[in-house]
Amino acid sequence: MRALVLERRRGSIGDTLVLVEHPPVVTVGVEGDDGSAVQSGLDVVPVERGGRATYHGPGQLVGYPIVDLQPRGNDVRGFVRAVEALVTQAVAPFGVLAGHRKGQPGVWVEGARKIASVGIAVDHWVTFHGFALNVDPDLSAFGRFHPCGLDGQVMTSLTKEVGRRITLDEVRPHVLDAWATIFSDPGPARSPVREAMYPVPPVA
Repeated sequence: MRALVLERRRGSIGDTLVLVEHPPVVTVGVEGDDGSAVQSGLDVVPVERGGRATYHGPGQLVGYPIVDLQPRGNDVRGFVRAVEALVTQAVAPFGVLAGHRKGQPGVWVEGARKIASVGIAVDHWVTFHGFALNVDPDLSAFGRFHPCGLDGQVMTSLTKEVGRRITLDEVRPHVLDAWATIFSDPGPARSPVREAMYPVPPVA
């Protein structure tokens, strides 16, 4: 991810979306957490993104948009809203109506159940980190700590909302469609948007 950020800063690549599936881990953003992450029994990794602690694991689609914000007015808040809109658009074909909840970053179903976490970092106006969409993860993992300072019971998934098992393979095309729509070329000086699909690492 860092290497792609450097390439984007140099202009040697266009805006790039990295999609991965992580082994079970809790990442803790720059706002820290209440100590419950360590007590979860899961591996804990500090990261540069905004926000607090969240869970990544099998059945969750994690997206890292590497985007140059300068042609987009250096609007960090607008970028976060665009990432939330990307996830909202991606889950809509499954009949799930989701969106932003005031004062709570991420993507929420009916303003009550969190289906995706959003946390970014910016280096010289190039973004990294991004979103974690719960497709079909083990939701009980969120109950082992306080994700984003919340009760873990607030977390939901596409599988839970739809009532049948949804796979990552079903969701990826919708994420890429939303990426192409929302992060399309903002002007003639921009290089084309690229999609980078990285192999899913083996789960231990």
